[in-house]
Amino acid sequence: MTEIDLNDLSLAELKTLEKDVAKAIAYFEGRKKAEAIAALEERAKEFGFKLEELTRLAPTKKRPASEAKYVHPENPSVTWSGHGRKPQWINAGLAAGKSLEDFAI
Repeated sequence: MTEIDLNDLSLAELKTLEKDVAKAIAYFEGRKKAEAIAALEERAKEFGFKLEELTRLAPTKKRPASEAKYVHPENPSVTWSGHGRKPQWINAGLAAGKSLEDFAI
């Protein structure tokens, strides 16, 4: 392997090298994953199965989207369910002296 003196490289050359290394790593990992999948498919075939039959996971249950509880005062198409982080327009309203009830649907 060739040694590279990183101290001799400019910032642009270092950034190019960084991108090239990231691409090489991604390519290497992709190739190794493909090899692993091929080996697993071959092994499953020896037992009379397809790999997808053995790795199929139970379907996850998705929760329905929460209903909106608060509405933007100037744009009724913008809503918030009350879950998660408060949107900026709620924070701005609260900072202006309003309460959450002022935004309630």
